[in-house]
Amino acid sequence: MKKLNELNLVVLDMAGTTVADGGLVEQAFSAAAERLGADPATMIDYVRATMGESKISVFRHLFGDETKAQAANAAFEEAYGALVDGGRIAPVPGAREAIEHLRDQGRTVVLTTGFARTTQDAILAALGWQGLVELTLCPADAGGRGRPYPDMVLAAFLRTGAVDGVQQIAVVGDTSYDMLSGVRSGAAVVAGVLTGAHDTEQLKTHGATHVLGSVAELPELLAGADR
Repeated sequence: MKKLNELNLVVLDMAGTTVADGGLVEQAFSAAAERLGADPATMIDYVRATMGESKISVFRHLFGDETKAQAANAAFEEAYGALVDGGRIAPVPGAREAIEHLRDQGRTVVLTTGFARTTQDAILAALGWQGLVELTLCPADAGGRGRPYPDMVLAAFLRTGAVDGVQQIAVVGDTSYDMLSGVRSGAAVVAGVLTGAHDTEQLKTHGATHVLGSVAELPELLAGADR
């Protein structure tokens, strides 16, 4: 029987946390902005600050018009998908092994993203990660709200039935919004990693209980937390 304090549901972000995309988000954003006749340089600071948020929410803020936001989002997804298809992404070193180790420890692992489902599936296919985890979620799978809302974490909790309470959840990501979503969900461990968008200060300011060099360190952290 599993102990009630074991962190048996692990919710992992993708880009920047388990997936290294080499700045493709910014490249795809620039392509989308230019397609709509906007200057990416005037918007890039906001894009960086809101890394991890649902992309359609970012475009709604930037363009202030639903039609333009939807067009920009479609252009972004198309540009990012082309970069993925071009072999421009790879796993964060040790990420797959960490996920497999977590599963060997008896934990349920869920991968989440701020991208649309089509882009998430393209990333999983490019990495050969279909079937690697029990569940993958994008904002549309959780009612449409992405980070910093806790909806995807709570959807993972409800859909998997892996734990009895939110205090048995660990949330891991590379952005301030990942940390906020974990805190708001009630997760016991909200771990930031330094392989993506934000630094230690940003992660801790927004609620990180731990900061790791990379997701490769996570199985050891959780094994210690269980004791």
